[in-house]
Amino acid sequence: MAIVYREDQELAERSRLSPSAAFADESEGRERSSNFDLLRTDYQRDRDKILHTKSFRRLSHKTQVFLAAEGDHFRTRLTHTLEVSQIARTIARALGLNEDLTEAISLGHDLGHTPFGHTGEAALSACLARAQGMEPPATQEDALYQHNVQSLRVVEAIENGGAGLNLTAEVRDGILHHTGGGRAETLEGRVVALADRIAYVNHDIDDAIRAGLLSEEALPEGARSLLGADHSSRIQTLVEDAVATSAEADDVRMSEPVYGAMMELRAFLFDEVYRSEPVVEQTDKASRLLTALFEHYAAHMDEVPAEYRALSGGDDLRAVTDYIAGMTDRYATYQFNRIFVPSTHHGS
Repeated sequence: MAIVYREDQELAERSRLSPSAAFADESEGRERSSNFDLLRTDYQRDRDKILHTKSFRRLSHKTQVFLAAEGDHFRTRLTHTLEVSQIARTIARALGLNEDLTEAISLGHDLGHTPFGHTGEAALSACLARAQGMEPPATQEDALYQHNVQSLRVVEAIENGGAGLNLTAEVRDGILHHTGGGRAETLEGRVVALADRIAYVNHDIDDAIRAGLLSEEALPEGARSLLGADHSSRIQTLVEDAVATSAEADDVRMSEPVYGAMMELRAFLFDEVYRSEPVVEQTDKASRLLTALFEHYAAHMDEVPAEYRALSGGDDLRAVTDYIAGMTDRYATYQFNRIFVPSTHHGS
């Protein structure tokens, strides 16, 4: 049995991948010099580094949309990340792009997400604005807390005791640009951004149906007829369209009709699910919880763990933000109860 060394894999990329792919041996490299691995390419090493982080493990206890869901089948931030990775790898493989880079970006793209989904992100952004005497930003692009920026901070400055993971420039770029106004420099990073949207639109519909908030028949008829009448069919249509359109355009994109149908479903989710009374009831509670925690820790910096204070460069708001953003839903709830809820245990 022959050993396939890193150099062999890099050579294989040359014959297997599209000329438009990001080749591991052409990476812009890392911020700090590092010895090459005997068996793994740089992108494979980055994927493995991310998998072994505390931040990645915590994703299993950060919710997606349904914050107080009963049952084991609703998505968490971790299962979302794995679905993004699967969809992105399928697209990347079909286009002859670098699956290892695609997977590394996918696994790291949401490491900076707060507890309680996008509700936590909005709550932290509003807290930061108030703490600095500013009005809460009107749009997500102007938000003072953005999870993609925090994801980059996690891999650059928080993990590994503040040393960061020393990831390649291509992985860091893909993590930062998986959402927001800019686009990733690599096609692989652009694939992840598209896969992220494909994943959450479809699995949020699936979870909403499971929660009894939607039925398949309630979805917009035009989008449903074009994309498919069930979860699996819609993902297959979106992925196949992305592959065919991207191959023709030599860039990562969807055809206008299919992309428009996906965005119609996204708008429908905002109206019928994200802003629905059962969901808003829970998100309001989560927002108040995180706001109370932020204000408490900002006023009691001695209660913020020393590791976060050390990483903040003397910026107290930065330390509080890093600490809360890294919490899981249940740990944030535990801390809230510990600080604000009277104990039922009394001495005799």
